Amino acid sequence: MTSPESQSPTPQPAEPESKDRVYRSAPAIAGGVMLLGIAGWLGVDAVISGEGRTPWLALALLLLVVPLVVAFTLRPAVYAGDDRLRIRNPFRIVVVPWGQVASLRSAYSNEVLTESGAKYQLWAVPVSLRARKKAARREMRATAQARRQMGRDEGRGSALGTTEGLRQGFSREPLSDGPVRAETDRIMDDLRGLHEARREAETARGEVTVRWAYEVLAPAVAGAVLVLILVVLG
Repeated sequence: MTSPESQSPTPQPAEPESKDRVYRSAPAIAGGVMLLGIAGWLGVDAVISGEGRTPWLALALLLLVVPLVVAFTLRPAVYAGDDRLRIRNPFRIVVVPWGQVASLRSAYSNEVLTESGAKYQLWAVPVSLRARKKAARREMRATAQARRQMGRDEGRGSALGTTEGLRQGFSREPLSDGPVRAETDRIMDDLRGLHEARREAETARGEVTVRWAYEVLAPAVAGAVLVLILVVLG
């Protein structure tokens, strides 16, 4: 028999790592896929059936256009973790620890402001004024409907004149769980809540880092140079 001291300790299961919340713009992705399809169709057609310098010009334009379309439609994303906010914009990747975030602001664009005064736009969470107006109209309709329902319930309770009648009149569930908000405004509310909960954590400290997306800039610049050379040479 083995003594308790000689028994190996039971390994503890590793705690699962928290995954980042990822926010992207579905309309932008759909538009990007459509634009890439059109560009590929026109470019391949020009390369196959073009004459003279047309195929080379088409290839140079594809080298210029495709990275830009990817940068502004498919690339933007916001990754919100427990310790930091990672912003992938068209030409930069910005990592901001929650301890360095001063505020998250929504106006005509959604932005994060750092303690040093720097401002970075959240391309993946665009502001839609149309969606805001639509949400405001829905909120107004829900409020008016709730008021009408309350008036009917009060009248029913007064007509019955009993405690049972009042209980029956006010036993319905609320028509809305809260204010009606546009989708991007709800996303910003989630980010603000995560910021408030994690900004004082020790692991949420550090410096803001910014990295340029050379994998997008390099082919776009090369395509622009080739287009310029082909146009100048005629």
